[in-house]
Amino acid sequence: MLRMTSPLNTPSPAVGSATDERWSPRLWGTLLVLCAAMFLDALDVSMVGVALPSIAGDLGLSTATLQWIVSGYILGYGGLLLLGGRAADLLGRRRVFLIALAVFAVASLLGGLVDSGPLLIASRFIKGLSAAFTAPAGLSIITTTFKEGPQRNRALSIYTTCAATGFSMGLVLSGLLTELSWRWTMLLPAPIALIALVAGLRMIPHSDREDTRGGYDVPGAVTGTAAMLLLVFTVVQAPEVGWTSARTLLSFLATAALLAAFVTIERRSASPLLRLGVLRSGTQLRAQLGAAAFFGSYVAFQFIVTQYMQSLLGWSALQTALAFLPAGLLVALSSTKVGDVVDRFGTPRVIATGFTFLVAAYAIFLQVDLTPRYAAVILPSMLLLGAACALTFPSLNIQATNGVHDDEQGMVSGLLNTSVQVGGAVFLAVVTAVITAGGHEGTSPASPQAVLDSFRPGLAVVTAIALAGLLITLTGLRADRRARAPQPSVVVAASAGTRAERAEPVGARD
Repeated sequence: MLRMTSPLNTPSPAVGSATDERWSPRLWGTLLVLCAAMFLDALDVSMVGVALPSIAGDLGLSTATLQWIVSGYILGYGGLLLLGGRAADLLGRRRVFLIALAVFAVASLLGGLVDSGPLLIASRFIKGLSAAFTAPAGLSIITTTFKEGPQRNRALSIYTTCAATGFSMGLVLSGLLTELSWRWTMLLPAPIALIALVAGLRMIPHSDREDTRGGYDVPGAVTGTAAMLLLVFTVVQAPEVGWTSARTLLSFLATAALLAAFVTIERRSASPLLRLGVLRSGTQLRAQLGAAAFFGSYVAFQFIVTQYMQSLLGWSALQTALAFLPAGLLVALSSTKVGDVVDRFGTPRVIATGFTFLVAAYAIFLQVDLTPRYAAVILPSMLLLGAACALTFPSLNIQATNGVHDDEQGMVSGLLNTSVQVGGAVFLAVVTAVITAGGHEGTSPASPQAVLDSFRPGLAVVTAIALAGLLITLTGLRADRRARAPQPSVVVAASAGTRAERAEPVGARD
């Protein structure tokens, strides 16, 4: 049986060496399959937004029901990522990835054919659930196939750029497809996922056999998954039912209790779903917090901007999508270059630069008014946003996965994706609450200026979230300077430290 390439194993001749300067056709094929799956995950998050009005009109859905078409996907995706990442480590990354991709294709097909709101929401939840397994499995396949360093950095820059491109291009594609029918936005991922599945069966190398020497952490899986599901559900519903309502407060209390139980179980488990020791690393912690701040601010920004362009400027869905196009194009064009930038400057510097661009993009957009100012405000913001996505997202993935042992790559990948999704859900809910608190809903109808005035505090909060991400990143620059100083034994020492930490007795880990 072929074994996946890893920093600690010799690459299989049948797969092609990821340590060589030239990648074999099969290695490129593997990367393209994984990129296709990540592209679909990101595409599905953004593409449904523009189609919501058409879905509501066709199926007769209320606003409360309609929002669950978006929230159902987020709930399945964000709630099960930790379980998906650990399942990839234990059951085999290839197996988990391909099964989940097949489920994604079937759910996409059903989503375009159903004729009721509840069935559509169910299909969206199943798609989110399958993405919760493909995302960490795909990322861990890359990190165990490509040797840590320039080769892995190049692969991750291409991979994560596909995610950012999918998120950006989803708006454009949905604007075009919705002109035909909203069903095409649901059906489009199905054939792409099927093609990727067939290619994956041939291209993706077989991973190691499942490792269950420590047993399955069933209590950790139950409490961890329940905590993430309840947390995402609570923050999605909070703007509607009220942040201080008894239901919201009790849900947060229950989430805290589940998380406390989860931490206790993980500290004592011989084979934990999440080894808490990984969070003792400042580099790892900064990557997780940075990912939450980056994606959370972007999702909230996109939500405000699409409302501003369509509600206040009167732009069509397609015009709104095209306004985001410069950011998507910039990300796509830079896909093969970011790895070289990271090799030269290191992830902390690149991430800090990306967050600086992000803060500048949001700050510039604060200048918008009721008159379109595309050349002076919107275009510069989108170009800075594209540069920020191109630099930051790949670098965060590289920073999170470097120095992690092969059999924990799925776990760390699941943790990173959980930070991304939970950050998106939490910060979008916070920004929505800030906008709602503007009070324009009390007027009937609200004046355009009142609506714009309610958007400004939301944009200010978005900018503050990005600024917090920048400050978190800056704390790592001093450590990065020390690490980049000439220390020939640093890699060996880090590897030995990782192995020693993993060999600690269970009671001494945390």
